[in-house]
Amino acid sequence: MPRPMSPERLLAAEHRWCLQANALCARRWPLHYFAAVSRLGDGLFWYALMAALVVVDGLDGLRASLHLAATGAVALLLYKRLKRWTRRPRPFARDGRIRAWVAPLDEFSFPSGHTLHAVAFSVVAVAYYPALAWLLVPFAASVAASRVVLGLHYPSDVLAATAIGGTLASASLWLAAGLGGMVGGMA
Repeated sequence: MPRPMSPERLLAAEHRWCLQANALCARRWPLHYFAAVSRLGDGLFWYALMAALVVVDGLDGLRASLHLAATGAVALLLYKRLKRWTRRPRPFARDGRIRAWVAPLDEFSFPSGHTLHAVAFSVVAVAYYPALAWLLVPFAASVAASRVVLGLHYPSDVLAATAIGGTLASASLWLAAGLGGMVGGMA
């Protein structure tokens, strides 16, 4: 049975992945794509989605949008607290060979707030509107990838944020169901 990698070897491997992913942005189309996805992941995409749900689906869309907003507020508080607690430097701050292709929104790396929100919003939105999965799953995956490619996060920041966002969204759906809320047409 193979022995698990030491923490030092895992960190070195993660650093190599950051260098390789970051080099993709030396080409024009990956830079434009990931920068645009990252910018949309700042909130613009999610605000537009919430507004569209209200316009298209009225009161049911408003209910889903309020759930998304509440989940987003909790996610924001959680990720800010985690960043202050861990204070992990961003990849570009640790290695001059890694370039931050867009400006970071804050100083620290862990966890990826963009990814945490993208996963949490996607899980909640798909619970209400399963047909949106074709759009939201690839978008959330692109947001997560953009954070490493743009030199702003380590893969472990993104993986942890995915777990945190998924757990937070699942807990919010469980709570909403317990309160008698309608999710995905079920009481």
